Amino acid sequence: MSTIVKLKEPANLALEWDSGETTDGVVGIEVIQSAVKRLPNAPGVYRMMNAAGDVLYVGKARNLKKRVTNYAQGRGHTNRIGRMVRETASMEFVVTRTETEALLLEANLIKRLRPRFNVLLRDDKSFPYILLTGDHPAPGIFKHRGARSKKGDYFGPFASAGAVGRTINSLQRAFLLRTCTDSVFESRTRPCLLFQIKRCSGPCTGEISEEGYAELVSEAKAFLSGRSSKVKAEIAQSMQEASEALDFERAAIYRDRLSALSHVQSHQGINPQGVEEADVFAIHQEGGQNCIQVFFFRTGQNWGNRAYFPKADPSLEAGEVLGAFLAQFYDDKPCPRMVLLSHEIEEQELLADALSTRAGRKVQVSCPQRGEKKDLTDHALQNAREALGRRLAETSSQAKLMEGFAETFGLESAPRRIEVYDNSHIMGTNAVGGMIVAGAEGFAKNQYRKFNIRSTDITPGDDYGMMREVMQRRFSRLIKENGLPGSAAPSDAEIDQEEAGEMPAWPDVLLIDGGQGQLAAVTQVLEELGIAGLVTAIGVAKGVDRDAGRERFFIAGRNPFSLPVRDPVLYFIQRLRDEAHRFAIGSHRARRKKEMVKNPLDEISGIGPGRKRALLHHFGTAKAVSRAAVEDLMTVDGISEAIARQIYNHFHENG
Repeated sequence: MSTIVKLKEPANLALEWDSGETTDGVVGIEVIQSAVKRLPNAPGVYRMMNAAGDVLYVGKARNLKKRVTNYAQGRGHTNRIGRMVRETASMEFVVTRTETEALLLEANLIKRLRPRFNVLLRDDKSFPYILLTGDHPAPGIFKHRGARSKKGDYFGPFASAGAVGRTINSLQRAFLLRTCTDSVFESRTRPCLLFQIKRCSGPCTGEISEEGYAELVSEAKAFLSGRSSKVKAEIAQSMQEASEALDFERAAIYRDRLSALSHVQSHQGINPQGVEEADVFAIHQEGGQNCIQVFFFRTGQNWGNRAYFPKADPSLEAGEVLGAFLAQFYDDKPCPRMVLLSHEIEEQELLADALSTRAGRKVQVSCPQRGEKKDLTDHALQNAREALGRRLAETSSQAKLMEGFAETFGLESAPRRIEVYDNSHIMGTNAVGGMIVAGAEGFAKNQYRKFNIRSTDITPGDDYGMMREVMQRRFSRLIKENGLPGSAAPSDAEIDQEEAGEMPAWPDVLLIDGGQGQLAAVTQVLEELGIAGLVTAIGVAKGVDRDAGRERFFIAGRNPFSLPVRDPVLYFIQRLRDEAHRFAIGSHRARRKKEMVKNPLDEISGIGPGRKRALLHHFGTAKAVSRAAVEDLMTVDGISEAIARQIYNHFHENG
């Protein structure tokens, strides 16, 4: 039977079912032809799956029967669609009331299931906003990311956290709003440093009246809502009045606030006069890759831009990629009143209806041909072209380094995935193993992994033992989740993966930070797991004086050797090793910091944050709690006799 997919915001669905056929060993057109017989002439969404149950493709149709019949005919397909049809072993369908619902459901399923043959939106992080809190007498201004569950006014989206941070810094100087947490605000007995450097008006200690602070908050809201000219005019008027009254100190404060507001706007680049609220999308295709540049305009101000590089088949036209991208982009993001595009898309009206349905108000989607809006899309297109050019140049340079790497170490072909390992500890304590990954497009930070060393059999400081544990855990899990890499001809899935430039799960090369000893430890684990011949392990040891440029390389079947000091491959390896070292050190420091601030009360079952807080407020320190008698512990709110004895017994072996 069909697997029901749960949605964040379910569409009103009429029916969901699978193809209903037993397809043991049957794949391809036969499966699709069998499914067509039961399909209605109604809008909906279909899923095509392979024999393993993996979703290959999610599509939507105005008429399910007609759409799926096209696949069943078996002719006129591109190579991509042909491979997809050949691999299809089963299908599932969802009938919807309207095509708009089908479009929304399709976008949701693509983002959740990430089918191999769909256009996929990558790097789908949420956007940061500015939050002016509304649940406190003295509202604060903060950076916010995620669900809008906190009461207050949200302004954005901004393209990056850096853009939010710079804007908040300038707004602090302009409106003197607080950025401290509510708990810090309540505990202040005198103004903090921000008040001294004129970045806060000091509402925590009454340096400004509630009415005066509320006026500053109102001005900040007006500025962020697009009424910047009015706010600047009022501040300029106040500065003039203070100057005429010979209150030059107050006039200087207004002058600094005006300067800060000008700084905010000068860093926003283009600020269109006729576009109050819009997102501008432009796509550029080159070298089989796509770049979509997005600019955000809110309240007539430019809140920055971001480049996306969606995964898509090279045969797809720009409009097809852009249309598929947009539906996924707005699946979990608020939509502005206007969406401007550099290219026409096939279902522009349908997308506008879908976005309007989701937003609860009219959303206009257009491809402007002239005027200021056309200037905006042209500007976005130029940015897309330049961003993709930089990416292609970096990829080309990286590809040359990979080829040089393969030649240096005698590999059959350029590696697609290099894993670099390093350990970090201090006298054996808080030991952490780090793994970083690099490929044709540089570092793949979403593939990084850290390994907290757990084994109690390892002598503190035993680097070889730590490396063995890391290798054992890493490759045991890799075999369990992905199986052994096949030695047969590559499958259609592997061909698609290679064409799309995706990084494989299995590494081609292991770079080990260490010499012959570390390499021997790694080789031993690989042999025990039966994969010694499937990956190439290379040890990288620092030279005699541990100077960069004098590294020695260890690889099975060759004598240790060094590379010329100015060899580009040597620089590349140094970069990889330094990144692995940085990651391992950072992971070790984070673990050590967590260990240092660990409280003995955390180890007692039944003592949560509330009871822990009550105990510390009553006794002052965890050490004082450990010395307290049962009767003393029972005087604390929330501590019963049973809990008190449990705490006492934890600190007293003979309790």
